[in-house]
Amino acid sequence: MLAGIFAGFLVAVLVLELSMRSADGSVYTQVRKIELVGLDALASVTLLPAIATTAVVVFGRWLRRGAARWLPAAALVLLAGVLVLSMLVNLPINTDQQAWTVASPPADWASVRDQWQLAHVVRVVLATIAFGALGLAAIERRHDG
Repeated sequence: MLAGIFAGFLVAVLVLELSMRSADGSVYTQVRKIELVGLDALASVTLLPAIATTAVVVFGRWLRRGAARWLPAAALVLLAGVLVLSMLVNLPINTDQQAWTVASPPADWASVRDQWQLAHVVRVVLATIAFGALGLAAIERRHDG
């Protein structure tokens, strides 16, 4: 469930970001500054528990045979990938964007936006696949009895 909440949160942010593709630098900067007030915290309080609970599922299933064992492990790797990508790309950009001014965004604001959005799309895909893998593992577990 936590992985699904996190994936849904990422999809919502993606929709917002894509809706700003035609905005100018000042509008984009203003919206990003509003996003950065609480979205990093929301990402942390959804991703970190999703990773922790997925790790518990992996530990509990590791002695079993079959895909029910490997699907949660794959989900854990994917969620860890989201965390690493966030730390390497998105969070440093977020920190830089906090210093931007609405009246005068940096000259390269669009390329920074594109880099952030590309990394975010990758995070959305990884988190969604992780959620799907956990869902499939739950379905398989029900069939195993």
